[in-house]
Amino acid sequence: MEFTLAVAAVVFATIFVVELPDKTFIATLVLATRFRPLLVWVGVTAAFLVQTLVAVLVGGVLAQLPRTPVQVVAALMFLVGGVILIKGAGSADEEEKETEEEFSHKGAATATGLKAVGTSFLVLFLAEWGDLSQLFTASMVLRYQEPLSVFVGAFAALAAVSALGALLGRALLARIHLSTIRRVGGGVCLLIALLTVLEITGVIGG
Repeated sequence: MEFTLAVAAVVFATIFVVELPDKTFIATLVLATRFRPLLVWVGVTAAFLVQTLVAVLVGGVLAQLPRTPVQVVAALMFLVGGVILIKGAGSADEEEKETEEEFSHKGAATATGLKAVGTSFLVLFLAEWGDLSQLFTASMVLRYQEPLSVFVGAFAALAAVSALGALLGRALLARIHLSTIRRVGGGVCLLIALLTVLEITGVIGG
């Protein structure tokens, strides 16, 4: 199975800026204030491993369809995702507080060891199923036709975001507004949508 570092890097950058302003980051931050951060990261990353694998498999199946319709679908998914991120940027900071409140009541506050890992896994697995990062991961498989490269890039990005949330979440939020990160993520998605359209129309090589 083909692996291209450049594709993995593009996928990493895209998923990272999309997921950083998402509730995943806040949820991990909250869980890390209740359990040991390392245990939270292990549980959250395990949940992302399963979700990324499923997204790549779905994208791989869809990628077997005729190339042009698949590219059109991928472009539309990035376009819609970019618009959603940018439109939601204004309320991102308010959503941050709501998400902290939501996840502060989930899981046993005294969980340790494997129980803390399991709680973190379950909370993130259920909360993030079918979110934008999964849709974008499947779309990246459609765009690049390299499931392994996409899997490595997407999973690495999600693992990095969860590590930041567990270890540096509060300090990071004190310096960077989620609304700004969300606008950047939306801009990246719109750029990828534009590039995909240009490839479909033959303006640039695919």
